[in-house]
Amino acid sequence: MQTNFRGRDFIGDLDFSKEEVETVLEVAWDLKRKRALGEPHPLLRDKTLAMLFFFSSTRTRGSFEAGMAQLGGHGAFIDSETTQISHGDTAKEIGEIFGRYFDGIAIRQCDWDFGNKYENEVAKYSRAPVLNMQCDIYHPFQCLADLMTIMEKKGRDLRRKRIVVSWAYAASYLKPISVPQSLIVQMPRFGMDVVLAHPPEFNLMPDIVEQAKEQARKYGVGFDITHSMEEGFKDADVVYAKSWGPLLTTADKVEGKRLQDSYKSWITDAPKMKLAKPDAIYMHPLPADRNIEVTDEVIDGPNSVVYDEAENRLHAQKAVMALTMS
Repeated sequence: MQTNFRGRDFIGDLDFSKEEVETVLEVAWDLKRKRALGEPHPLLRDKTLAMLFFFSSTRTRGSFEAGMAQLGGHGAFIDSETTQISHGDTAKEIGEIFGRYFDGIAIRQCDWDFGNKYENEVAKYSRAPVLNMQCDIYHPFQCLADLMTIMEKKGRDLRRKRIVVSWAYAASYLKPISVPQSLIVQMPRFGMDVVLAHPPEFNLMPDIVEQAKEQARKYGVGFDITHSMEEGFKDADVVYAKSWGPLLTTADKVEGKRLQDSYKSWITDAPKMKLAKPDAIYMHPLPADRNIEVTDEVIDGPNSVVYDEAENRLHAQKAVMALTMS
Protein backbone atom coordinates (compact mmCIF):
# COMPACT_ATOMS: atom_id res chain seq x y z
CA MET A 1 0.00 0.00 0.00
CA GLN A 2 1.28 3.44 -1.00
CA THR A 3 0.90 6.41 1.36
CA ASN A 4 2.41 9.41 -0.43
CA PHE A 5 -0.77 11.13 -1.69
CA ARG A 6 -1.22 14.20 0.49
CA GLY A 7 -1.31 17.42 -1.53
CA ARG A 8 -0.85 15.72 -4.91
CA ASP A 9 -2.73 16.65 -8.08
CA PHE A 10 -4.67 14.04 -10.04
CA ILE A 11 -5.08 15.35 -13.59
CA GLY A 12 -3.88 12.52 -15.84
CA ASP A 13 -4.44 8.79 -15.37
CA LEU A 14 -0.72 8.07 -15.18
CA ASP A 15 -0.18 10.67 -12.41
CA PHE A 16 -0.66 7.75 -10.02
CA SER A 17 1.44 4.60 -10.40
CA LYS A 18 -0.22 1.21 -10.74
CA GLU A 19 0.51 0.55 -7.05
CA GLU A 20 -1.01 3.91 -6.10
CA VAL A 21 -4.14 3.14 -8.11
CA GLU A 22 -4.37 -0.16 -6.24
CA THR A 23 -4.21 1.78 -2.96
CA VAL A 24 -6.96 4.12 -4.16
CA LEU A 25 -9.16 1.11 -4.95
CA GLU A 26 -8.51 -0.48 -1.54
CA VAL A 27 -9.55 2.76 0.16
CA ALA A 28 -12.58 3.06 -2.15
CA TRP A 29 -13.80 -0.43 -1.23
CA ASP A 30 -13.32 0.33 2.47
CA LEU A 31 -15.33 3.56 2.14
CA LYS A 32 -18.00 1.69 0.14
CA ARG A 33 -18.26 -0.85 2.95
CA LYS A 34 -18.56 1.93 5.53
CA ARG A 35 -21.26 3.62 3.46
CA ALA A 36 -23.20 0.32 3.21
CA LEU A 37 -23.00 -0.23 6.98
CA GLY A 38 -23.86 3.37 7.86
CA GLU A 39 -20.49 3.87 9.56
CA PRO A 40 -19.54 7.56 9.77
CA HIS A 41 -16.23 8.36 8.10
CA PRO A 42 -15.60 12.11 8.44
CA LEU A 43 -12.02 11.93 7.19
CA LEU A 44 -12.21 15.46 5.76
CA ARG A 45 -14.02 17.21 8.60
CA ASP A 46 -13.98 21.01 8.07
CA LYS A 47 -12.25 20.62 4.68
CA THR A 48 -13.61 22.38 1.60
CA LEU A 49 -13.47 21.50 -2.10
CA ALA A 50 -14.00 24.03 -4.89
CA MET A 51 -15.89 22.30 -7.73
CA LEU A 52 -15.37 24.52 -10.77
CA PHE A 53 -17.54 23.54 -13.74
CA PHE A 54 -17.16 24.85 -17.28
CA PHE A 55 -19.41 22.02 -18.55
CA SER A 56 -22.73 20.78 -17.19
CA SER A 57 -22.84 17.56 -15.21
CA THR A 58 -25.12 15.08 -13.48
CA ARG A 59 -23.03 12.26 -12.01
CA THR A 60 -19.83 14.25 -11.54
CA ARG A 61 -21.40 17.09 -9.60
CA GLY A 62 -23.67 14.81 -7.59
CA SER A 63 -20.94 12.34 -6.63
CA PHE A 64 -18.32 14.92 -5.69
CA GLU A 65 -20.79 16.99 -3.66
CA ALA A 66 -22.25 13.96 -1.89
CA GLY A 67 -18.79 12.52 -1.36
CA MET A 68 -17.46 15.63 0.35
CA ALA A 69 -20.50 15.72 2.65
CA GLN A 70 -20.06 12.05 3.56
CA LEU A 71 -16.39 12.74 4.34
CA GLY A 72 -17.45 15.51 6.72
CA GLY A 73 -16.47 18.43 4.50
CA HIS A 74 -18.15 20.76 2.04
CA GLY A 75 -18.15 20.85 -1.75
CA ALA A 76 -18.74 24.31 -3.18
CA PHE A 77 -20.38 24.16 -6.62
CA ILE A 78 -19.01 26.97 -8.80
CA ASP A 79 -20.38 27.55 -12.30
CA SER A 80 -17.75 29.32 -14.40
CA GLU A 81 -20.51 31.42 -15.98
CA THR A 82 -21.35 32.96 -12.61
CA THR A 83 -17.74 33.90 -11.79
CA GLN A 84 -15.39 36.62 -13.02
CA ILE A 85 -13.47 34.11 -15.13
CA SER A 86 -15.09 35.57 -18.24
CA HIS A 87 -14.05 39.06 -17.10
CA GLY A 88 -10.38 38.58 -16.37
CA ASP A 89 -9.72 35.90 -13.74
CA THR A 90 -6.94 33.79 -15.24
CA ALA A 91 -5.90 30.25 -14.37
CA LYS A 92 -3.15 31.82 -12.25
CA GLU A 93 -5.68 33.80 -10.22
CA ILE A 94 -7.90 30.76 -9.72
CA GLY A 95 -4.94 28.67 -8.58
CA GLU A 96 -3.47 31.31 -6.28
CA ILE A 97 -6.76 32.38 -4.70
CA PHE A 98 -8.85 29.20 -4.64
CA GLY A 99 -5.73 27.36 -3.49
CA ARG A 100 -5.85 29.57 -0.39
CA TYR A 101 -9.62 29.46 0.15
CA PHE A 102 -10.05 25.72 -0.37
CA ASP A 103 -8.32 22.47 0.56
CA GLY A 104 -8.77 21.11 -2.96
CA ILE A 105 -9.81 22.37 -6.40
CA ALA A 106 -11.77 20.06 -8.72
CA ILE A 107 -12.22 21.28 -12.30
CA ARG A 108 -14.27 20.17 -15.29
CA GLN A 109 -13.01 21.92 -18.42
CA CYS A 110 -13.42 19.95 -21.66
CA ASP A 111 -12.75 22.60 -24.32
CA TRP A 112 -10.66 21.02 -27.06
CA ASP A 113 -6.95 21.88 -26.88
CA PHE A 114 -7.53 24.00 -23.78
CA GLY A 115 -9.06 22.12 -20.84
CA ASN A 116 -6.04 20.06 -19.79
CA LYS A 117 -3.71 23.03 -20.23
CA TYR A 118 -6.00 25.15 -18.06
CA GLU A 119 -6.14 22.57 -15.26
CA ASN A 120 -2.35 22.21 -15.26
CA GLU A 121 -1.96 25.98 -15.18
CA VAL A 122 -4.26 26.22 -12.14
CA ALA A 123 -2.27 23.42 -10.49
CA LYS A 124 0.99 25.29 -11.13
CA TYR A 125 -0.18 28.16 -8.92
CA SER A 126 -2.30 26.30 -6.36
CA ARG A 127 -1.07 25.26 -2.93
CA ALA A 128 -4.05 22.84 -2.78
CA PRO A 129 -4.32 19.68 -4.92
CA VAL A 130 -6.10 19.98 -8.27
CA LEU A 131 -8.42 17.12 -9.26
CA ASN A 132 -9.55 16.58 -12.85
CA MET A 133 -13.32 16.10 -13.06
CA GLN A 134 -12.83 15.72 -16.86
CA CYS A 135 -10.83 17.59 -19.44
CA ASP A 136 -10.30 17.34 -23.19
CA ILE A 137 -7.67 14.59 -22.76
CA TYR A 138 -8.52 12.55 -19.64
CA HIS A 139 -11.43 11.53 -17.42
CA PRO A 140 -9.42 9.81 -14.65
CA PHE A 141 -12.15 9.51 -12.01
CA GLN A 142 -14.52 7.85 -14.45
CA CYS A 143 -11.72 5.42 -15.31
CA LEU A 144 -11.09 4.60 -11.63
CA ALA A 145 -14.78 3.85 -11.18
CA ASP A 146 -14.72 1.71 -14.34
CA LEU A 147 -11.72 -0.27 -13.11
CA MET A 148 -13.33 -0.74 -9.71
CA THR A 149 -16.53 -2.01 -11.35
CA ILE A 150 -14.72 -4.42 -13.68
CA MET A 151 -12.84 -5.91 -10.72
CA GLU A 152 -16.09 -6.33 -8.78
CA LYS A 153 -17.66 -8.19 -11.71
CA LYS A 154 -14.66 -10.07 -13.10
CA GLY A 155 -12.33 -10.50 -10.12
CA ARG A 156 -9.23 -8.64 -8.98
CA ASP A 157 -6.97 -10.53 -11.42
CA LEU A 158 -7.87 -9.13 -14.83
CA ARG A 159 -5.00 -10.70 -16.74
CA ARG A 160 -6.08 -11.92 -20.18
CA LYS A 161 -9.51 -10.36 -19.81
CA ARG A 162 -10.45 -8.57 -23.01
CA ILE A 163 -12.03 -5.10 -23.08
CA VAL A 164 -13.30 -3.46 -26.24
CA VAL A 165 -13.36 0.33 -26.10
CA SER A 166 -15.65 1.13 -29.00
CA TRP A 167 -17.03 4.24 -30.62
CA ALA A 168 -20.82 4.32 -30.90
CA TYR A 169 -23.15 6.63 -32.77
CA ALA A 170 -24.96 9.37 -30.86
CA ALA A 171 -27.32 11.99 -32.24
CA SER A 172 -26.44 14.56 -29.57
CA TYR A 173 -23.39 16.82 -29.40
CA LEU A 174 -19.84 15.83 -30.40
CA LYS A 175 -18.61 14.40 -27.12
CA PRO A 176 -15.05 14.62 -25.71
CA ILE A 177 -12.52 11.87 -26.39
CA SER A 178 -11.33 11.78 -22.77
CA VAL A 179 -13.17 8.64 -21.61
CA PRO A 180 -11.76 6.26 -24.24
CA GLN A 181 -8.30 7.80 -23.86
CA SER A 182 -8.26 7.22 -20.10
CA LEU A 183 -9.44 3.65 -20.59
CA ILE A 184 -6.79 2.65 -23.12
CA VAL A 185 -3.88 3.96 -21.01
CA GLN A 186 -5.11 2.60 -17.66
CA MET A 187 -6.50 -0.86 -18.42
CA PRO A 188 -3.29 -2.44 -19.80
CA ARG A 189 -1.61 -1.77 -16.43
CA PHE A 190 -4.06 -4.21 -14.85
CA GLY A 191 -3.51 -7.01 -17.33
CA MET A 192 -6.37 -6.37 -19.74
CA ASP A 193 -6.06 -6.95 -23.47
CA VAL A 194 -7.46 -3.78 -25.06
CA VAL A 195 -9.19 -3.52 -28.43
CA LEU A 196 -9.96 0.00 -29.65
CA ALA A 197 -12.72 0.12 -32.27
CA HIS A 198 -13.76 3.25 -34.15
CA PRO A 199 -14.47 4.57 -37.65
CA PRO A 200 -11.37 5.93 -39.44
CA GLU A 201 -12.32 9.58 -38.84
CA PHE A 202 -12.69 9.13 -35.09
CA ASN A 203 -9.07 8.63 -34.08
CA LEU A 204 -7.76 9.32 -30.59
CA MET A 205 -4.70 11.48 -29.94
CA PRO A 206 -1.55 9.81 -31.38
CA ASP A 207 0.52 10.40 -28.24
CA ILE A 208 -2.20 8.86 -26.07
CA VAL A 209 -2.37 5.82 -28.36
CA GLU A 210 1.42 5.54 -28.08
CA GLN A 211 1.14 5.70 -24.27
CA ALA A 212 -1.42 2.88 -24.44
CA LYS A 213 0.89 0.76 -26.61
CA GLU A 214 3.77 1.47 -24.23
CA GLN A 215 1.71 0.34 -21.23
CA ALA A 216 0.64 -2.78 -23.15
CA ARG A 217 4.27 -3.64 -23.92
CA LYS A 218 5.33 -2.96 -20.32
CA TYR A 219 2.67 -5.26 -18.86
CA GLY A 220 2.75 -7.88 -21.61
CA VAL A 221 -0.81 -7.51 -22.83
CA GLY A 222 -2.48 -6.93 -26.19
CA PHE A 223 -3.45 -3.61 -27.74
CA ASP A 224 -5.20 -3.67 -31.10
CA ILE A 225 -7.11 -1.17 -33.22
CA THR A 226 -9.94 -2.05 -35.60
CA HIS A 227 -12.36 -0.02 -37.69
CA SER A 228 -15.11 -2.63 -37.30
CA MET A 229 -17.47 -2.55 -34.33
CA GLU A 230 -18.32 -6.22 -34.84
CA GLU A 231 -14.65 -7.20 -34.94
CA GLY A 232 -14.04 -5.28 -31.73
CA PHE A 233 -16.87 -7.00 -29.87
CA LYS A 234 -15.66 -10.53 -30.66
CA ASP A 235 -14.89 -12.54 -27.51
CA ALA A 236 -14.89 -9.42 -25.30
CA ASP A 237 -15.26 -9.81 -21.53
CA VAL A 238 -16.06 -6.12 -21.17
CA VAL A 239 -17.92 -4.02 -23.74
CA TYR A 240 -17.39 -0.28 -23.27
CA ALA A 241 -19.08 1.48 -26.18
CA LYS A 242 -19.76 5.21 -26.27
CA SER A 243 -19.74 8.12 -28.65
CA TRP A 244 -17.01 10.72 -29.11
CA GLY A 245 -16.39 13.46 -31.64
CA PRO A 246 -14.05 13.38 -34.69
CA LEU A 247 -11.93 16.06 -33.04
CA LEU A 248 -8.65 15.05 -34.67
CA THR A 249 -10.31 15.08 -38.10
CA THR A 250 -12.26 18.33 -37.88
CA ALA A 251 -13.09 21.00 -35.32
CA ASP A 252 -16.05 22.16 -37.41
CA LYS A 253 -19.28 21.15 -35.69
CA VAL A 254 -21.30 20.92 -38.92
CA GLU A 255 -18.73 18.68 -40.63
CA GLY A 256 -18.32 16.71 -37.42
CA LYS A 257 -22.06 16.09 -37.23
CA ARG A 258 -22.07 15.00 -40.90
CA LEU A 259 -19.31 12.49 -40.20
CA GLN A 260 -21.04 11.27 -37.06
CA ASP A 261 -24.35 10.77 -38.89
CA SER A 262 -22.64 8.60 -41.52
CA TYR A 263 -22.07 5.84 -38.96
CA LYS A 264 -25.55 5.28 -37.56
CA SER A 265 -25.05 1.51 -37.74
CA TRP A 266 -22.55 1.72 -34.85
CA ILE A 267 -25.16 0.97 -32.19
CA THR A 268 -24.72 -1.47 -29.32
CA ASP A 269 -27.55 -3.96 -29.76
CA ALA A 270 -28.28 -7.57 -28.88
CA PRO A 271 -26.74 -9.06 -32.07
CA LYS A 272 -23.46 -7.27 -31.41
CA MET A 273 -23.45 -8.23 -27.73
CA LYS A 274 -23.80 -11.87 -28.82
CA LEU A 275 -20.39 -11.53 -30.47
CA ALA A 276 -18.90 -10.95 -27.01
CA LYS A 277 -18.62 -13.65 -24.38
CA PRO A 278 -21.92 -14.79 -22.84
CA ASP A 279 -21.03 -13.24 -19.49
CA ALA A 280 -19.62 -10.02 -20.97
CA ILE A 281 -20.59 -6.87 -19.10
CA TYR A 282 -21.85 -3.73 -20.86
CA MET A 283 -20.48 -0.42 -19.58
CA HIS A 284 -21.21 3.24 -20.34
CA PRO A 285 -20.33 6.40 -18.38
CA LEU A 286 -23.79 7.89 -19.08
CA PRO A 287 -25.79 9.69 -20.28
CA ALA A 288 -26.40 7.42 -23.26
CA ASP A 289 -28.55 8.21 -26.28
CA ARG A 290 -31.05 5.41 -25.84
CA ASN A 291 -31.96 3.39 -28.94
CA ILE A 292 -29.40 5.41 -30.92
CA GLU A 293 -26.13 4.73 -29.14
CA VAL A 294 -27.38 1.61 -27.32
CA THR A 295 -30.69 -0.24 -27.33
CA ASP A 296 -32.90 -0.39 -24.25
CA GLU A 297 -32.58 -4.17 -24.44
CA VAL A 298 -28.84 -3.91 -23.79
CA ILE A 299 -28.58 -0.99 -21.36
CA ASP A 300 -31.47 -2.33 -19.24
CA GLY A 301 -30.49 -5.96 -19.73
CA PRO A 302 -28.80 -8.47 -17.40
CA ASN A 303 -25.30 -7.77 -18.77
CA SER A 304 -25.47 -4.03 -18.10
CA VAL A 305 -23.59 -2.68 -15.07
CA VAL A 306 -24.06 1.04 -15.79
CA TYR A 307 -25.67 1.88 -12.45
CA ASP A 308 -23.07 0.03 -10.37
CA GLU A 309 -20.49 1.85 -12.48
CA ALA A 310 -22.13 5.21 -11.75
CA GLU A 311 -22.26 4.46 -8.02
CA ASN A 312 -18.57 3.66 -7.97
CA ARG A 313 -17.80 7.20 -9.10
CA LEU A 314 -18.77 8.22 -5.56
CA HIS A 315 -16.52 5.73 -3.79
CA ALA A 316 -13.47 6.16 -6.06
CA GLN A 317 -13.64 9.95 -5.80
CA LYS A 318 -14.01 9.85 -2.04
CA ALA A 319 -10.89 7.67 -1.86
CA VAL A 320 -8.78 10.14 -3.85
CA MET A 321 -10.13 13.13 -1.93
CA ALA A 322 -9.45 11.44 1.41
CA LEU A 323 -5.91 10.55 0.34
CA THR A 324 -4.95 13.89 -1.24
CA MET A 325 -6.83 16.41 0.93
CA SER A 326 -6.40 15.04 4.46
